[in-house]
Amino acid sequence: MAPPARQRADGDRPPDGSPDGSPIPGAAGTPGASRRRFLTGSAVAGVTAGSLLRGAAPAAAEPTGAAAAPAAPAAETELRFTLNGAERTVSVEPRVTLLDALRERLGTTGPKKGCDRGQCGACTVHEDGRPVLSCLTLALTVRGKEITTVEGLADGDELHRVQQAFIDCDGFQCGFCTSGQVMSAAALVDSGRPGTDDEIREYMSGNLCRCGAYPNIVDAVRQAQGGPVKQRGARKPGAGEGAGKRGAGKPGPGERGGGEA
Repeated sequence: MAPPARQRADGDRPPDGSPDGSPIPGAAGTPGASRRRFLTGSAVAGVTAGSLLRGAAPAAAEPTGAAAAPAAPAAETELRFTLNGAERTVSVEPRVTLLDALRERLGTTGPKKGCDRGQCGACTVHEDGRPVLSCLTLALTVRGKEITTVEGLADGDELHRVQQAFIDCDGFQCGFCTSGQVMSAAALVDSGRPGTDDEIREYMSGNLCRCGAYPNIVDAVRQAQGGPVKQRGARKPGAGEGAGKRGAGKPGPGERGGGEA
């Protein structure tokens, strides 16, 4: 006969056992899932499930039997407007800018593509007499309007007073920004608004000149307005030299500032 089980006192209870001595699942040294194992297993299961979801194969596409056809080009729309006094018609896509339509479709290369983001002002043209940035203007928005570029400022062989003032005051160097500078200045002069040098600089601040001819540009605008000119960059034609030629009388070192016009 087996001896009777000895009654255990509270102090004799095994640390990892139940009151009757049977093992507790998950206790140290016993088989079963401990808390740590449970949390670790849950994390692994979550990562595995996420990987399976991310790596799941996409649903099979229906067989087409041939390669997808290329997207059809956007339909072109007929555009009519007045360019430098002449009626013009051109077909353009809705996404084409006025600058690209002028340069690439109509061969009007006076407006320049500088930044193509509306920051340099080299593409400035007049829309119904108002200066606009043609690189930010959709061509279809000028339907029925009058567009003037630098090619249309002169009256035959007679230059616009702003064009002549830029020549007299030497208001350019490389010339890339000149067409935009002239168009903005012409809009200011034709408006008849007098202005101080600071007001001229503020009005012309959207036109950048990387050569730094800003003081001479201000002088040119002042001359075109009929105001006094400081003669810092103005030049007097020499003997046998036409007013439209550049030569003697260029400003000396330090006479071209870096401030904005």
